[in-house]
Amino acid sequence: MWYQKNNDGLTVSVLVIPGASRDEIVGIHGDALKVKVTAAPEKGKATERVRELLAEHFGVSVSAVVLQRGQSQRQKVFVIRGVMVPPTDKE
Repeated sequence: MWYQKNNDGLTVSVLVIPGASRDEIVGIHGDALKVKVTAAPEKGKATERVRELLAEHFGVSVSAVVLQRGQSQRQKVFVIRGVMVPPTDKE
């Protein structure tokens, strides 16, 4: 499963594809949410853009999206505070 519920909200596994032609959440890839970003994988730019996309997708502020691990890797884990159910599961 690409996400887990925790006390703060959700823990989300993300596969990041930096340097893409556009920013988008592609869908599920194995046990991770696949996210493409135009930002380069340098100085945290791609990670920051992923945070922004996740915040928008989950309807929270960027500060509610915290990188838990994977700063310099394509496979990352974020905690999204204040969200208990992913947008696709709300209905």
